[in-house]
Amino acid sequence: MKNNKNYYDNRVVFKPWGYEYVVYRSGNNLSVTILNINSNKSTSLHCHPKKKTGFVLLSGKALIQLGLWKQESKVYKSPSKLMIRTGLFHSIKCISKKPLIALEFETPVAKNDLVRYFDKYGRENISYEKGNKKTFIKNNLVKFNKFKKKIQKYSFGSSEVSLEQHKNFHKLLKEKKDTIFGILGGNVTNKIKKNILSQGDIIKVGTIKKLAKVFKINKKLIVLKIKKK
Repeated sequence: MKNNKNYYDNRVVFKPWGYEYVVYRSGNNLSVTILNINSNKSTSLHCHPKKKTGFVLLSGKALIQLGLWKQESKVYKSPSKLMIRTGLFHSIKCISKKPLIALEFETPVAKNDLVRYFDKYGRENISYEKGNKKTFIKNNLVKFNKFKKKIQKYSFGSSEVSLEQHKNFHKLLKEKKDTIFGILGGNVTNKIKKNILSQGDIIKVGTIKKLAKVFKINKKLIVLKIKKK
């Protein structure tokens, strides 16, 4: 896979609220970024006009605003997940004492696909961070490796994350009801190969159980499985 600086591979990007870095990328189709948001700090109220995004909270508690009105905010505990359509304004605030750790899925990869409505740090008319806001990733930060044969396991606060490959639904259906799956590769399709699930989708076991009654995995499905320890 080509290491392109525009994808921010191997870079930690510092934000007024903490930092983030790309932990996994599949070409220009999918990027998974770890967000570390400090206590009582929040992202800007922003949207992505072109890309689909989703979040999985791994550690901490968040107040997430969807839309332009604060009364549309809701508290999320980890582990939990959220999918956000293109063009929907949103912000995330850490309301736990320790930093909030979350995974952000973006499809396709486009860090500059960013429009801020409000930003307490004065970045309304600025795109994604550049220049002195970046540094190389150090060895103590987690990076997901490309799946080969063995299941990869990682730990984040109260959550356990594993990178797995499946050819059918059998093992997925046996997981506990609060288990979350993020699709890294492959598809779930109907009989004429129309995609039902694909890269960047985030779902729970209950949805998998429903879909498995009608649809099938097309050859293989590479997933991030997130569950409580």
